[in-house]
Amino acid sequence: MTSAARPSAWDHDSRQRFLDAAVALFVRHSFAGTSLQMVADELGVTKAAVYYHFRTRDQLLLAVMEPMLSQLREVIRTAEQQRGPRAQAESMLTGYAAMVAAERSTASVLTTDPSVLRVLRHHEQWRDVIDRPPVLLAAADPGPLGPVHATAVLTGLAGAASGAPAEMDADALAAALLDTGRRILGLRPPRRKAP
Repeated sequence: MTSAARPSAWDHDSRQRFLDAAVALFVRHSFAGTSLQMVADELGVTKAAVYYHFRTRDQLLLAVMEPMLSQLREVIRTAEQQRGPRAQAESMLTGYAAMVAAERSTASVLTTDPSVLRVLRHHEQWRDVIDRPPVLLAAADPGPLGPVHATAVLTGLAGAASGAPAEMDADALAAALLDTGRRILGLRPPRRKAP
């Protein structure tokens, strides 16, 4: 293998720089409003440098979202193993609050940008990951407002996380988001077991 064909540390670092720049641009301009040229301009590189890693905007978006979507898939799996709709909603909410507290900007892009959701729904492996959380949360409130509350929780918590003070630690933010989500969904915190 020649050195030109072998991935280098620089390639990995530059790829991560492109992903970080893309998230910042998606937050500022939306996914639909961000071009590969804008990513190149943000980093002061040529468009060819971006193309080396990502041939299309969709590829770039999928690379940005893949870690969070994989984590969300695990949160869903854990929630679905719980008994009963309220326990499933509590588990989904707990995992989701922790996830968005840790990934503030990416979570905001995922839940508030309709163009992102459209692209992700075109990829079969992510369609269910996008569609399943509101179903799990809405099941805790089987009335007509269940889906409204579920959507408010998913988008609202991600928006609140992205707007939280930067110095707020992820655990404290997750606890605040969890409390807010419980209030919206009408969930009580699980009872603590007596020592």
